[in-house]
Amino acid sequence: MLRLSRKMLFALEAVVDIAYNARPEPVQSKEITRRQGIPQRYLEQVMQQLVHAGVLKGVRGPKGGYRLARERRRITVGEIIRVVGAIETGEEEDLGEGTPMSSELGKKVVQPLWTELHDTIMAKLDSISVEELCRRAETAGVHSEGRERMDFSI
Repeated sequence: MLRLSRKMLFALEAVVDIAYNARPEPVQSKEITRRQGIPQRYLEQVMQQLVHAGVLKGVRGPKGGYRLARERRRITVGEIIRVVGAIETGEEEDLGEGTPMSSELGKKVVQPLWTELHDTIMAKLDSISVEELCRRAETAGVHSEGRERMDFSI
């Protein structure tokens, strides 16, 4: 079930940061932490999951870091949310009997409504690419360190 957690928002912010600040060398997680203020403890766990899911590529070594695994127009917000959601589902505690969805009203009215809303939100998130978020950042005037380092000399 969709619940936008801090970890999801941090993951989305980190992927957009990598896309928006892309340059020939990989983006290091400490750069993302510095630019976005994302705590390192959230970032490393999420980045590994995004690598495992094929959203990012991890590059090892002293100059290592992360790159997008695919073109940014081919990565959707919905995909990133699902990857982090899968991590968090494993972290949730079992609330046992007496949870709101154990009643007849919960099962027959509230749960179907929540499922319908979830499907609508995920369809919208699947229609938004990282490319679109980078364009929004550019339109909003967000500074890009990647563009600043580009060299167009031939």
